[in-house]
Amino acid sequence: MQKLFKLDWIVIITISLLLIIGLLALYSVSRGEMGDDLSNFKKQLISAAVGVVVMLSVAFFDYRALSFFSTKLYFLMLLILFLVLFFGTTVRGTTGWIGLGNFHIQPVEFAKLATIIFLASFFSRKKSQLSIVVRITASVVLILLPILLIIKQPDFGSAMVLVASWAVMLSISGINRKNLLILFLIGSAVLGSGWFLLRPYQKERLVNFVNPYNDPQGSGYNVIQSMVAVGSGGLLGKGLGHGSQSQLNFLPEKHTDFIFAVIAEEMGFLGAAAVLVLLGILMYRIKETARMAGDNFGYLLAAGVLATFFFQILVNIGMNIGVMPVAGVPLPFLSYGGSSLVATFASMGIVESVYLHKLHIS
Repeated sequence: MQKLFKLDWIVIITISLLLIIGLLALYSVSRGEMGDDLSNFKKQLISAAVGVVVMLSVAFFDYRALSFFSTKLYFLMLLILFLVLFFGTTVRGTTGWIGLGNFHIQPVEFAKLATIIFLASFFSRKKSQLSIVVRITASVVLILLPILLIIKQPDFGSAMVLVASWAVMLSISGINRKNLLILFLIGSAVLGSGWFLLRPYQKERLVNFVNPYNDPQGSGYNVIQSMVAVGSGGLLGKGLGHGSQSQLNFLPEKHTDFIFAVIAEEMGFLGAAAVLVLLGILMYRIKETARMAGDNFGYLLAAGVLATFFFQILVNIGMNIGVMPVAGVPLPFLSYGGSSLVATFASMGIVESVYLHKLHIS
């Protein structure tokens, strides 16, 4: 109980408010789409309860012990990502789920966290042991293995999240500007060549991202309907359960990818602004925790979580308002998805552990 009161309660309250907003939006669209069948809403409630327990358990666990298990976690992650390609369940063209009764677990969501832990341990331990060139080369090889397995599913959005996390963690791990510039140029060339690895529907998303009206009934449909929903909400919104785009099924994937559009339509500009403010507060508190970390490992852990959250928020909200291509990236604490929600809570548990052990125990 003593440790409980010493947690960062600004973060706890912020997370709680985001979760409530997400649950309200999910309840609204669940009733609108399926009558009174609230199975998705109930699953999200269960996932939230599990996530809270996981977050508190991880928060009270000394994060420094994670460095010892990081390599084991990394290879376990690779094994699971490999097995899911052969034994996983395919949902909307992506073979990325493992079915357990009425629930489906998406291993890639936990792979994001395992990657952060592994990279934080690798960069903090190898900083004084390896040269910059060797450290960069080794990290590229190590991050490519899970990325290739994830792209094979295919899940391009999650692969890009891993790339963003790796790039941020590498850039703050002690390399100079010259090497960072060279790495940026190489990365740009690799991303450019990655165009040829994309599937046709992924290429269409990128092409029509610039002008979704090129294919308004096809690949541009989702973005157009999302922008209409966001713009039609006005200042106060149409009210929960009264959004025309979301309730009449014009807006696809409204539980997951486009939950922000639902919030903007039904809760209005004020509701959307509240979400942005809460996410901003959460990002700021994670940044402050990283700054106050007692060691480099804790600093890199918090920074990795911050990078992952920021990229997911940027892409998700960006695609909801038509400034980013649709990439299937969940919005933390708001999008429907048990695996994503539990993994997000676990990530915040690690951040809270860094905060707790630096300020109150170390």
